[in-house]
Amino acid sequence: MVKDSAGRFAGDTATATAGPEPAEEEPGAVRRDYVVVHYKRDGGDYDGWGPHFWGDAAGSAEWGDPLKPAGKDLFGVYFEVPLKEGARSLGWIVHKGDVKDQQTGQSLDLAVTGNEAWKLSGVDGYLLPQPAASGADADLSKAAAQWIDRDTVAWKGEVAAANSYALAYSPKGDIAYEKGDHTGDVHLVRLTPGQLSDAQKAAWPHLSAYGALKVDPRDTGLVRDALRGQVVAVERGPSGALLTATGVQISGVLDDLYAGAAKIPLGPTGGGALSVWAPTARKVELALYDGPAAGRRSVHPMRRDDATGVWSVAGPSSWRGRYYTYLVTVYAPAAGKFVTNEVTDPYSLSVSAGSGRSQIVDLDDRALRPDGWTALRKPPAVRQDRASIYELHVRDFSASDATVPAAERGTYKAFTETGSAGMTELRSLAKDGLTHVHLLPVFDFATVPDLVADRAEPGCDLAALPPDSDRQQACVMETAAGDSFNWGYDPLHYTVPEGSYATHPDRRIREFREMVAGLNGAGLRVVMDVVYNHTHAAGQDPGSVLDRVVPGYYQRLMDDGTVATSTCCANTAPEHAMMGRLVVDSIVTWARQYKVDGFRFDLMGHHPKANILAVRKALDALTPGRDGVDGRSIILYGEGWDFGEVAGGARFEQATQAAMAGTGIGTFNDRLRDAVRGGSPFDADPGVQGFGSGLADRPGDRLAHYEDLVRLGLAGNLRDFTFTGSAGTPVKGSEIEYNGGPAGYAATPGDAVTYVDAHDNETLFDALAYKLPRDTPMADRVRMQTLSLATVLLGQGTAFVHAGSERLRSKSLDRNSYDSGDWFNRLLWDCERGNGFGAGLPPAKDNEAHWPYARPLLADPALRPDCAAIGAARAGFGELLRIRYSSPAFSLGSTAEIARRVTFPPSGTPGVIVMRIDAAGADPAVKAIYVVFNATGKAADPAVPGVRGARVALHPVQAASADSVVRQAAADPASGVLRVPARTVAVFTETSGNAA
Repeated sequence: MVKDSAGRFAGDTATATAGPEPAEEEPGAVRRDYVVVHYKRDGGDYDGWGPHFWGDAAGSAEWGDPLKPAGKDLFGVYFEVPLKEGARSLGWIVHKGDVKDQQTGQSLDLAVTGNEAWKLSGVDGYLLPQPAASGADADLSKAAAQWIDRDTVAWKGEVAAANSYALAYSPKGDIAYEKGDHTGDVHLVRLTPGQLSDAQKAAWPHLSAYGALKVDPRDTGLVRDALRGQVVAVERGPSGALLTATGVQISGVLDDLYAGAAKIPLGPTGGGALSVWAPTARKVELALYDGPAAGRRSVHPMRRDDATGVWSVAGPSSWRGRYYTYLVTVYAPAAGKFVTNEVTDPYSLSVSAGSGRSQIVDLDDRALRPDGWTALRKPPAVRQDRASIYELHVRDFSASDATVPAAERGTYKAFTETGSAGMTELRSLAKDGLTHVHLLPVFDFATVPDLVADRAEPGCDLAALPPDSDRQQACVMETAAGDSFNWGYDPLHYTVPEGSYATHPDRRIREFREMVAGLNGAGLRVVMDVVYNHTHAAGQDPGSVLDRVVPGYYQRLMDDGTVATSTCCANTAPEHAMMGRLVVDSIVTWARQYKVDGFRFDLMGHHPKANILAVRKALDALTPGRDGVDGRSIILYGEGWDFGEVAGGARFEQATQAAMAGTGIGTFNDRLRDAVRGGSPFDADPGVQGFGSGLADRPGDRLAHYEDLVRLGLAGNLRDFTFTGSAGTPVKGSEIEYNGGPAGYAATPGDAVTYVDAHDNETLFDALAYKLPRDTPMADRVRMQTLSLATVLLGQGTAFVHAGSERLRSKSLDRNSYDSGDWFNRLLWDCERGNGFGAGLPPAKDNEAHWPYARPLLADPALRPDCAAIGAARAGFGELLRIRYSSPAFSLGSTAEIARRVTFPPSGTPGVIVMRIDAAGADPAVKAIYVVFNATGKAADPAVPGVRGARVALHPVQAASADSVVRQAAADPASGVLRVPARTVAVFTETSGNAA
């Protein structure tokens, strides 16, 4: 076995991505009930390295205990992973502790790749054995050629003038590679060398270095037929010998040929009519069922429109209410053959329990509307920068609330129980000023069985176990895959309400609407968390919907044709016209039919900016008279993170933080979050302190930098906002550094969504448990919680808080509770039951590395708050809300007004930030507002310009505070000093006239 200079295998291997032929010393024939993974590390150090696996493995591997090698061979070591009966795929990633060999996991489709693979440390992808042949680069399981429009194929590498090129296609799907050439019922679309135009390079920037091949004009009439079969790109040398054969990515040519499909109604289109876009299918039929689980079905042909690729059937209105699937006969690259997929409708509006069948429904049906739905009165709309948002999980809200009827706990119906503890709390928060409730995913997702009878819950007495025990998490994890809880970031059907949140899945539509009405009635508008950036599965997986209708189109593919998984799962491609359209159509349906008031886009940076702007445009077109909603009042925001295969605009202009500035669409501001909490969510040591978590008592350069990030965040994180920084000199937001880039990125105050905790990472209380000195009294922990939340609620821009933060909510230090069951995700409205801290060590999968830090904290009874502490936190949070909405000066609404009115006078003390807002003309009752954030353990008395001789007093809300310490804060106009107790945020107002 010989390697080239890059460390790749040469000799008998077909390509640099092909693996070695098994040597004599290696194991013999691989058993079909195992996958064998060969692994090689330079230097031969394998201690602690092993695979964590998922999918169709028999048994499980905990993250903290990766699989041990089964033996050594000439390649390195190998691991044997037993498979379930009927296994189809296996996912795996090699790691040592929290250090991953590469950042994304590997996936083996056993039908395509077999049961054996080789992995070189640090090299993307895995290696597969290829038969020794003529040296041709022929791997039909990959798709390295990209057909970007009807005339052009982008070719990875040099296009040699002496060679010949073609697209080989087979209407039978039987092209194979044998004995140095392809075989099968092959037809050819001839290709000639060309060049990518500037417009093509701009549209496909990640292909700008590719060669180009042009479809021979004599063969343009073959293009549509070719796309409905197996397509392989072929390169031959001057002698005719096959040099290269690879599959072809077809999204671009489909968008070009079938652009007219963008205006054709899809899904249930009225009465019994149905339409589905499936341009590559050979045949599509409708399977109509009498019920959600009935075995009897009738099959109906669907008619193809050759111009659009849309298949349709016009059934009678009596079909309404019946269940259906599509039978799509199509070439599936993942299977390597033609298949007939029975699949649900990508445009489903309702599905059966278990999501196996779509249902024909009319969302305007009176039976699906709760009483008063058409005349629903909403709380007043608020400008995005003035909104305050409460992030809530439907099941968390009521699963542990004994004041909700047992059958309604964890469901939409719980929001209709006006006398429950949870709804009483939400009404109270709304009275304090809260404007929106943000619901974690409530569309149809894959990971919770719809029917209660199909779920399994932990069988242990969790409450009886010690607070620092690992037995709770072990018990919870035993049933996690089939219990009632998941965050839900694994979409099946984007425009169907989740069935497990209904008292019965058949009632999901009406009960979702009842929930919206219940929240609106409590004075709160409703935001929905949407996840269009990935799907639960792809390829031929039974959980795959989109990719079994139009294989290779809806998912984003890497250069070799494998599905990108940088989001966690099978990435979608909203840059493709029909996926982008699906996003817009789905959002509009939720807005019109369910009266949703806002949308939060998960991993929005994986969407094109143009796609999110198209959503905004479509919503803005909705009017109360025509659509029953005012689309302009609907708020939009999302995660503008920049990573993965799209990072840096590699494929399109992304909807990232910087790119969305000035669009009216918000992005989460991680700058202030990290500055207040300290460190980052990825720290190996969770005790790294920030402005709000103890660093204020340890002055230094890091504190000074954090203070500037906080000041900038309080001013809306505006890139052009200039203020006096910690160094005593003027500094602009874009000049402050954050992780190697500019901290300030917003163009208007609504561009930044300010937060210090969310469902991701530890709750704020848990972060402070890790970061504050362990002997910090509970009363001071409450004060630091309130001070940290004050940086969110008293700043310019959208305020965002995690449900329960106002009550010191804990998840027992769990940093990633997406699948941690009801136990670790409890939201406890009864303070006698605590706040969730001390529920046991958090699940090992994502937390075991932190167990040495967590165990002594969880065992300490002094860190479990009593009712007095929880009550104090809630009271302080309510006061912050009331202060925020007491004056329009806290939401000035424009960059110019913030620049003119917001300043940060020097405090003279590290750990103390002073903010002044000139309110004259903005607030008829107040001339100026002063906010002092004293994060230190000592009282502060900054002398603030403008206070001397002025009529300045503690804000009326705080003057009447339940917190006796806050009431001690005072202004001394004679000296110009504002006196603020330790670990306290104090707000002062200046009114007209001179000091008394």
